[in-house]
Amino acid sequence: MIIFVTIIHIIVCLLLIVIILLQQGKSADLAAAFGGQGSQTAFGPRSTANLLTKSTTWLAGIFVVTSIALTIMLQHQTARSHSVLSGTPVTHSAPAPRK
Repeated sequence: MIIFVTIIHIIVCLLLIVIILLQQGKSADLAAAFGGQGSQTAFGPRSTANLLTKSTTWLAGIFVVTSIALTIMLQHQTARSHSVLSGTPVTHSAPAPRK
């Protein structure tokens, strides 16, 4: 199950990157108002923005859900609680000699 969710997570990450890079910035609307490439898109000037915005929102939601699910599944897989320093050896140092 962890492998399946990881694969979905990676696919969503790649799609999210592509869709975000396809979107135009907010300053592109100002250029379109003065005759710059506003109506030459495949879905029209507003439909593309709505489609890309909605798909970005859905993919971001799926990304959050898969991230939380992977965290929970990996935490349940390791039964014992551990920290970053759990495997490091403990060394005891002697105090510095007084002069």
